[in-house]
Amino acid sequence: MENIELLNFIDLNIEEKEMILKWRNNPKIRMWMYNQDEIKLEEHLNFIESIKSRKDKLYFLVKKEEEFIGVIDFTQLVEKKSVHMGIYANPSIKGNGAILLNKIINYSFNNLKVERVFSEVFAENEKAHNLYKKFNFKDISEKTVNNKKVICMELENENR
Repeated sequence: MENIELLNFIDLNIEEKEMILKWRNNPKIRMWMYNQDEIKLEEHLNFIESIKSRKDKLYFLVKKEEEFIGVIDFTQLVEKKSVHMGIYANPSIKGNGAILLNKIINYSFNNLKVERVFSEVFAENEKAHNLYKKFNFKDISEKTVNNKKVICMELENENR
């Protein structure tokens, strides 16, 4: 079994925080975010500081063996009910999307003990959409963000 570690953003050192910001600002990552602006270091550090006092958000850097493979996050956490998930992989390595999504699912249901996980994905991000469907997420609605179609999805604990 792979050695996967979740490192809470609030416990990271400055080098790890800067590495995450570099990933987040990578055009291949940024294009799939609702906020597609380049984020400044001060904004990034302020955001991490702000989540220290939040009970509705969790952000993790994911480490596999000795390599940082991506970021997963949980927002809009409603105790025992639901959580919204976010995910992005280290842009310099490929093939970790399923590992990251599996971590999200397990953490959501086993640690957060929610009944359902929600995800939103730009319709043109077919790779992510297909990955979520492979893990039994179901399309439930659509909306428009940044003039692009977004597919809203959910995974119920009983259907995983």
